[in-house]
Amino acid sequence: MQDPNEDTEWNEILRDFGILPPKEEPKDEIEEMVLRLQKEAMVKPYEKMTLAQLKEAEDEFDEEDMRAIEIYREKRLQEWKALRKKQKFGELREISGNQYVNEVTNAEKDVSVIIHLYRSSIPMCLLVNQHLSLLARKFPETKFVKAIVNSCIQHYHDNCLPTIFVYKNGQIEGKFIGIIECGGINLKLEELEWKLAEVGAIQTDLEENPKKGIVDVMVSSIRNTSIYDDTNSSNSDNDDTK
Repeated sequence: MQDPNEDTEWNEILRDFGILPPKEEPKDEIEEMVLRLQKEAMVKPYEKMTLAQLKEAEDEFDEEDMRAIEIYREKRLQEWKALRKKQKFGELREISGNQYVNEVTNAEKDVSVIIHLYRSSIPMCLLVNQHLSLLARKFPETKFVKAIVNSCIQHYHDNCLPTIFVYKNGQIEGKFIGIIECGGINLKLEELEWKLAEVGAIQTDLEENPKKGIVDVMVSSIRNTSIYDDTNSSNSDNDDTK
């Protein structure tokens, strides 16, 4: 069988009439290799190296490469420091009363600190600790600590627990005192996350208050009850005037 790519007069005629497909141009393997090498050359080898590998390979680069490497190394170092700073915490830590000033009031500049004062005998405190442990992992740039209330404040009333304070640069930015302010005994993780985000302690990805639907129902119920009471009162007044 005749090769359709063969250079014959007959094949050219058949191509002109569309009987044979256009002749395939042979691939230039050398040209492809050159293009591939050029593409690979655009990526400097040091851009794939770790900081340790760059240190080991210093003798293999010329002066121009070394200047570029120094800039690149500084960039990688700054990125690493920024990541370490952002992921500095990541857990709910236990502190004592004598650590309060250093760990909370005098904490690092521009770092939000969330401290939970609790008693382990109060179920709501245990629930808050569970939620804060999860949030600490989700928001490692924020400092989360807890302390048994007696080690910080003597004779603190149980009605005020759980107590959550939010500090930043030595100032209290937010506070939630007691079960109601902390969200109630059925507090959900997302609800606590929203509360802390509202006072600027964390940057949440929640788009709206998880409790909004419940609040809307409560407001609607109160409004309907009020209208019902006003209607009954009006009818009662009409009956009295008859």
